[in-house]
Amino acid sequence: MADRGVVMMTKAGFDQVKREYDDLVKRKRPVTLNRLAEARAAGDLSENTEWSTAKDELAFIDGRIEELGDILSRVQLVEEDAGGCMQRVGLGCQVTVRNGDDQLQVFSIVGEWEADPMAKKISHSSPLGRSLMGKKLGDQVEVEAPAGKIVYTITQIG
Repeated sequence: MADRGVVMMTKAGFDQVKREYDDLVKRKRPVTLNRLAEARAAGDLSENTEWSTAKDELAFIDGRIEELGDILSRVQLVEEDAGGCMQRVGLGCQVTVRNGDDQLQVFSIVGEWEADPMAKKISHSSPLGRSLMGKKLGDQVEVEAPAGKIVYTITQIG
């Protein structure tokens, strides 16, 4: 892994990553190990697709466990202080912005590992997230997008 720094994360994001990690370690890995043992016992491994599939799946699971374990070991939880979010945009805040077309959009500012643009959860290190961080109610931010520059006005922080 290139970046071994701190991973900023909300409590909800941490809980989600921890659930996935626990599921892989306690449920999926043991089931896959069992499948691998059963396939190995079936005989000739050179033509045993179940053994090959289980082996590949185990390699994926082990890689994901290692990745998530590394992330969990470097997490710094973000204090989701609603009072702080009332003053300035920060990690864990929900921000309502108005764009140039007078449309309102609501974004949650989260850590990189929690980002989900389809759910309007944007990373604090994304172009829009970086622009919003530290700003206050009424501030305008300009973001470079594929279609050109977009100006957003912060209408609510919570």
